Amino acid sequence: MNDMIQVENLTKVYRSFKGAKEVKALDQISFTAAPGEFIGIMGPSGSGKTTLLNVLSGVDHPTSGEVIIAGNAMDKLKRDAMALFRRRKIGYVFQDFNLLDSLTLKENIALPLILDRIAPKEIEQRVDELMAFFGIADLANKYPYHVSGGQKQRAAAARAIVTNPAVCFADEPTGNLDSKSATDIMGMLTQMNEERASTILMVTHDPFAASYCKRIIFIKDGQINLQIQSSGDRKAFFDKILEILSVMRGEA
Repeated sequence: MNDMIQVENLTKVYRSFKGAKEVKALDQISFTAAPGEFIGIMGPSGSGKTTLLNVLSGVDHPTSGEVIIAGNAMDKLKRDAMALFRRRKIGYVFQDFNLLDSLTLKENIALPLILDRIAPKEIEQRVDELMAFFGIADLANKYPYHVSGGQKQRAAAARAIVTNPAVCFADEPTGNLDSKSATDIMGMLTQMNEERASTILMVTHDPFAASYCKRIIFIKDGQINLQIQSSGDRKAFFDKILEILSVMRGEA
């Protein structure tokens, strides 16, 4: 089986400005992700987690190294091809939802398909199916400011996968949620992963959220420090994550 994501010697250097020291945010990072994996990215603040997600998703460009997603070498894509690839093959769930307040939840979810000029009947079918899947069908005509944070995040997740992307990236998806909503969202991401075979990469600082993943990649000082695999026992995985984070903080 071909890997969904291949990362080889990925390096990102932010050059010095007005005499400031240059910063190596990512330093020779290499890993792969199989189709249908649910991977968490963890590490101290400033370790390179969000930079990694931005480079993988094409938001930022690496200084060197290679990223291949669904067989596409990201550095070989021209600007227009990259924009199209990101819209069709990459889903993104943001911490602050990034929904448009001027559109209903249904319209927000449909937006990527409208931009791709998909037939209205197919848009209706896909959006209705996802709203039912995420339990927000009764909120279709509500605007983002009328619903809770957890409901916004469900709509954001539906929008992220409405194009049937190859990969879904999530950047601190529980960061702005209360504990109940966070539990709901992590259950929803697990459902996406298990029932829809979505490949998910999630950056999080939250051990509870991370315990839902199948594998955790720990990053420190721009390098992969450690990787651990879940045995399927979420409580034991949670305890292991806490232990590793404690050791990493102690070394800082």
